[in-house]
Amino acid sequence: MFHSGPLGSSSGCVKGNQLNCSACRPRQPFCKIAPWTGRFYSLLDPTYAKNHIPIIASVSEHQPTAWSCYYFDLQLLAVMFPVGLYYLFKKPTNEGIFIITYGITSLYFSGVMVRLILVLAPVMCIVGAIGISGILKSFIVNLEDSDSASQTKTIKHSSSGSGLTSTHKISKSLQDTSYPFKHEIATFMVFLVAVLLVLFSKHCIWATSNSYSHPSIVLETTGHHGERFILDDYRAAYYWLRQNTKPDARVMSWWDYGYQITAIANRTVLVDNNTWNNTHIGRVGQAMASSEEEAYEIMQELDVDYVLVIFGGLLGYSSDDINKFIWMIRIAGSTEKGRHVSEHNYYSATGDLRIDNEATPTLANSLLYKLSYYRFWETQVDRSRPHGYDRVRGQTVGYKNYELDGLEEAFTSENWLVRIYRVKPRANRGVL
Repeated sequence: MFHSGPLGSSSGCVKGNQLNCSACRPRQPFCKIAPWTGRFYSLLDPTYAKNHIPIIASVSEHQPTAWSCYYFDLQLLAVMFPVGLYYLFKKPTNEGIFIITYGITSLYFSGVMVRLILVLAPVMCIVGAIGISGILKSFIVNLEDSDSASQTKTIKHSSSGSGLTSTHKISKSLQDTSYPFKHEIATFMVFLVAVLLVLFSKHCIWATSNSYSHPSIVLETTGHHGERFILDDYRAAYYWLRQNTKPDARVMSWWDYGYQITAIANRTVLVDNNTWNNTHIGRVGQAMASSEEEAYEIMQELDVDYVLVIFGGLLGYSSDDINKFIWMIRIAGSTEKGRHVSEHNYYSATGDLRIDNEATPTLANSLLYKLSYYRFWETQVDRSRPHGYDRVRGQTVGYKNYELDGLEEAFTSENWLVRIYRVKPRANRGVL
């Protein structure tokens, strides 16, 4: 039994018909906005990631932008940006205020993270174009005034004896004594802007072809006599993994190379460039920072078959894993299982990471150190340098002649850039 309200609407419901009644229908919770992630907090507080989430601070794209990056990426636009702001403030409009707000906020955020220079680029083009347009308008007006050949002036005079008047137009050249060389200065400025625009176009083409079009997987270098060398160690190592390992093999490496190994070698990785799992990445960092005995237990826990490390000591390649080691240590120490990992145990007496005789025992016994410098003491990079000289660190490896117990060398690329080790089964490993 139910009662009808106005216009035949029901104010109650019978049993069994609750789903058709809005009063009896279960209330849906309000939509909630997901909390901000650490990357967003880093935009408001640039020190947040470094103090709380090292994985965010370790990404090169999240580093503060250097002043040189603004000139390299924007060139002429970096100079014309304040000029454009001047013209926007000179004649404020609703659209102009929006562009000013967009430009200033984008400029701030691009200074916090270098990757956000992509957000700054569109408004730099807009404001820079406004600045160039304002400059050209100011001087083109002077060109147009100078191109007016003459100013006509009408005078009247009477003919003697006839009583008639005649009209004559006399041309008088425009001269402005307070602004000499107006036409020449305007011509020079227009020509200068045109030259700057041409140079800007050439710079954009050069930067795109030389800095942003080279794949990071194939390296290029130039010899002493200008000859060109192609370093294909990455692809050679990934091809070896694809051809010489089982399809279900699991590879442990730092997250920088996860996507490359997955796509080219077609093998499973523990961590990749999708750095949302801070705990898993910290576990890999803990394995790299631990001794071989402790790292072996972690690798058994993660079911690792192969370990891949990047070593640039022979070539002088500075983006290797040793230079990233401090971030592995910090990320490992930020997780629950890696609280005991402290970066101070890896610093030498001088306060830096050293790989020579001044290296700390904790660093020298770490898995990454052993895998990077294994048998490297046998090589000589240059006749003027001793065996085991690291070109990146500028030091000679201090701890030598050690053997690996839980791992064995499986592959080393031609230039020692990529080194792959096979994890031994427990029955075949040495005494740890």
